[in-house]
Amino acid sequence: MKQITGVELFAGAGGLALGLEQAGIASRLFVEMNAAACSTLRYNRPAWHVVESDIHAVSFTSYEGKIDVVSGGAPCQAFSYAGKRLGFGDTRGTLFAEFARCVKEIKPKMFLFENVKGLLNHDHGKTFKTIYNVLHDLGYKLTYNVLNACYYHVPQKRQRLILIGIRQDLSDKLIFNFPQPTRNPMTLREALQDVPESPYIPYSEAKRNIMKLVPPGGCWVDLPEEIAKSYMGKSYYSGGGRRGMARRLSWDEPSLTLTTSPSQKQTERCHPEFVRPFTVREYARIQSFPDDWVFAGSLSDQYKQIGNAVPVNLAKALGEQIVSCLNQLSKE
Repeated sequence: MKQITGVELFAGAGGLALGLEQAGIASRLFVEMNAAACSTLRYNRPAWHVVESDIHAVSFTSYEGKIDVVSGGAPCQAFSYAGKRLGFGDTRGTLFAEFARCVKEIKPKMFLFENVKGLLNHDHGKTFKTIYNVLHDLGYKLTYNVLNACYYHVPQKRQRLILIGIRQDLSDKLIFNFPQPTRNPMTLREALQDVPESPYIPYSEAKRNIMKLVPPGGCWVDLPEEIAKSYMGKSYYSGGGRRGMARRLSWDEPSLTLTTSPSQKQTERCHPEFVRPFTVREYARIQSFPDDWVFAGSLSDQYKQIGNAVPVNLAKALGEQIVSCLNQLSKE
């Protein structure tokens, strides 16, 4: 069976890359601009070819016809909608345009594009329609779905939009199926057993005194009224649920979606038992990174890398389906 090869863009700390590797995809190139994330990739996988560069400066033409899968999640800035077609011209200068350029230059058999669920509805659906049109016009049959990581052995409610492309000349031969979800989500209790000790950014004394009052699974609504008003400021009087504020998680549920900072006021993620944010290794476990995956840079760099990552186990589940799909060619 032929080795399935890949190229990964916007690789970050390697969540998507590691999951695809575990599924059997050997990527030949990883492009990432952040220095700390590149250090993380090089430390954990010295043999990986990591290019630390602005993607606009990277040419992919030497990989044409040699790569099976292009993967990545381009941060999607707003597009201008000058053209009626909502095509490639509307995305010029954006990071998505660079993802599309990579696909155009390499012409892989398949690609995996992942992003936030909200991309589907951004600007009344125009942004996603543009992305869809651009990739379709490059000669790919597309299928997409929103997957919640907590049903793929990840202890976190994290919804991601997954867009899969199959090159048109192969679309009659290849059938891609999204991975089947598990029936029960993984809980924090299951995930954080025997987690190694590691550093964390502690709360201020004032914040500690407030978070002490919040029970597991609770949030600001569990605080005495005057304390809640003082802590929340103007947010106390705003609309919406605001249940992320002063939020303490529960052992018997998955985590809420991790952010790039462990103690942002609007999206609090307090440990279920201790009065503190999650440690670096707890953060990594919640994103299903193995304990031996080391993160480079400052403590805030490490949290940012982990918070931005695709959960490893979700990536692995998708990778296994890509491998299964491409293996249909070798059976002919």
